[in-house]
Amino acid sequence: MNELRASQAERKRAASVSLVAIPASAGGGGLDVEGVLRLEGQLAVINIGPAPITVVAVTGQRPGAEVHDIGRSVVLRPGGTGWVEVKLRFECATAFGSEPLSVRLSVETADRRAREVTYSVALAGSVWHLNAERPCEYLAREGSARQQVDSPGS
Repeated sequence: MNELRASQAERKRAASVSLVAIPASAGGGGLDVEGVLRLEGQLAVINIGPAPITVVAVTGQRPGAEVHDIGRSVVLRPGGTGWVEVKLRFECATAFGSEPLSVRLSVETADRRAREVTYSVALAGSVWHLNAERPCEYLAREGSARQQVDSPGS
């Protein structure tokens, strides 16, 4: 009976997923005339669960903000941190409000099963936000300058 309980506990441990996701870096990319900033970055994922996991995919979308992985899996031991490379798309005017970005992480657990985990990532004040500030400010200044030139009587 004890062996059965131990086996069940081990299966449950191997199937559980607990993690934390935090914007870790951003750079490169470019800004288009519609006010959309595209960056490359990293999402730090910390495995706070009891068993190893493999992060297979990352996606997230809400008005003004999108994130998706570039297709590379990351293996995380219990207590370990991995960096998932991502593509970021921000609409400068709306991306950095107080609403978090809900990110869906597709993971494979130690028992080789696919699981979906959702984690809310704060964008406002994050390293992604800080790296977007200057390009978005530039776009806002350019837009204001264009409006002044285009408006009659200026």
